[in-house]
Amino acid sequence: MSTSTILAPLRGYASLTLRDYAELVKARVTSLIMMTAGCGFYLGAAKSGASALSWMLLHAVAGVGLAAGGTAALNEVMERDLDRLMRRTALRPLVTGRMSPAHGWLTGLAMILGGVIYLGIATNWLATLLTLATAAVYLGAYTPLKRVHPICTFVGAFPGAMPPVLGWAAVRGRLEPEALVLFAIVFFWQFPHFHSIAWLYRDDYERARIRMLPVVEPDGHSTAREIVVCLIALWLASFAPTLLGMAGKVYLGGAVLLGLGYFWFGWRLATRGPTAQKLESKDLARHLLQASVLYLPLLFALLMLNSAAS
Repeated sequence: MSTSTILAPLRGYASLTLRDYAELVKARVTSLIMMTAGCGFYLGAAKSGASALSWMLLHAVAGVGLAAGGTAALNEVMERDLDRLMRRTALRPLVTGRMSPAHGWLTGLAMILGGVIYLGIATNWLATLLTLATAAVYLGAYTPLKRVHPICTFVGAFPGAMPPVLGWAAVRGRLEPEALVLFAIVFFWQFPHFHSIAWLYRDDYERARIRMLPVVEPDGHSTAREIVVCLIALWLASFAPTLLGMAGKVYLGGAVLLGLGYFWFGWRLATRGPTAQKLESKDLARHLLQASVLYLPLLFALLMLNSAAS
C-alpha cells in the first residue's frame, strides 16, 4: 500500500469546516449527553461529600463527550445510504461527498478510542468499560436494528440512558440505586422524544425503510399508547430522587409540574394525532418534540440546584 493511499483520509481535514464536524458528531445530541453525564457526576460527588465542581468533572464530561461524538460519527458512516434518502439528513457531509467514509471512520474511531483512554486515565475502570459498552451496543445493536424492527427504539434506549450513569460511575466508581434512578428518568424520557421525531418525519423514515413504530404502524395507535405509558412511568420515576434523599421538596414540586406539562403535550398527540389531518398531526408531534427538548435539561438543572451539593 502506497503512502498516498494511507494518507488519503487525512487530506480532507484542511478543507472541512467546523460545521461539517459538528454535523458528523451530532453536536447538539452530544452536548445533551455531556450535560446529563455532568449531572450524574455532580450528584455522585454530592453523595461522596466531595467537591461537585472539580477538574475530575471536566475530565469525565470531556471523556464521555469524545466517546459520544465518535459513536455518532460512526453511526453516520454506517447510515450514510439511509441519510441520502431523507430530506432532513440529505445535506450531511458524508452524503454530499464533502467528507469521505474513510475520513468519517478515522475520525469516529479516534474519538472513541481517545475518550475511552482519557476516562481510563482520569477516572476509573468502571466508567471506562461502561462507556465502551455503551458505544458498542449503540453501534452493534441499535444502529442495524433500525433497518429490521421497531424494537430498535427499546434497544437504543439502553445506551441512550447511560450518560448520567457514566458520570456517576466516574466519581463513585460503582453503581448504586441513585444512578439507576437517573438511568430510568432518561430511559423513559426517550420514548416520547424519539416517537415524536419519527411521527414528524414519518415520510422520510418510510422512504429510507427505517422501521420505527410510527412507520410500521402508520395509524398511530400503538405509538400513542407507548407515549402515554412512558410519560406516566417517567413522571413516577422523577419522584425517586426526593425519595432517595438526592434532592428536596423544591425539586419534587418542579418535577411534578414539568411532568404534567410534558404529559399534556404527549396526551394531545396521543388522543388527537391518529385521527388529525396530516399537517395538524405533524404540529402536535413537533410540540411534543419541543417539550421533550426542554423537559430533560430543566429537570436535571432543578435536580442539581436542589441537591445535597447545593
